[in-house]
Amino acid sequence: MKSPLVSEVLFHIGPVAIGHQVAATWALMFVLSLLCYLATRRLKVEAPGRSQVLLEAFIEMVQSQIRDTMKCEPQTFLPLIATLFVFIFFANLSSLVPGFEAPTASIETDAALALIVFCSVIVQGLRSHGLLGYLRTFASPSWVMIPLNLLEQLTRTFSLMVRLFGNVMSGAFVIAVVLSLAGLFVPIPFMALDVLTGAIQAYIFTVLAMVFIGAAVHEDS
Repeated sequence: MKSPLVSEVLFHIGPVAIGHQVAATWALMFVLSLLCYLATRRLKVEAPGRSQVLLEAFIEMVQSQIRDTMKCEPQTFLPLIATLFVFIFFANLSSLVPGFEAPTASIETDAALALIVFCSVIVQGLRSHGLLGYLRTFASPSWVMIPLNLLEQLTRTFSLMVRLFGNVMSGAFVIAVVLSLAGLFVPIPFMALDVLTGAIQAYIFTVLAMVFIGAAVHEDS
């Protein structure tokens, strides 16, 4: 059985090898971009369509979650948080498509998502406190805590990556095993459970991202 840590190379762009998870991510990004374009190209102030109502309800839900979790206005953080949730949610569900492997079942994709959160924490911390002010937060409550605070930044990023990878990969693995042993229709309950698990994992990842970024924004220097 192929190791989940090894990605199959599909083709090369010059000297760069493009693996299955990269191609799957590009395909998913294209599909989501197309859907977003189709959903937003004819927005109406009066008598909005069904897709616009659903989209507005989703945006309002994300804005409310940002206010409750980060204790700040959502405009600055809405694009990042909403994009993270939508991408991870649909990436998790893409394993239900025959012949398609979920990008989030690959450690490289999850590492990239965790790195985005890590960089966002630093950027928002710098925006809120300035360079010296942000650096002083690592010495809170005492300069003795500097190594531990730096280590915390790295370990929580690592935990984001491992949590998402472990849950998505294990779910896809269970469905593949049951499908190979029991045929097409028996795994349907497992697929329904995988949909729920995918939504929960996307929610957990984005909430933790909000917690980490919010802490960097509000942390006293």
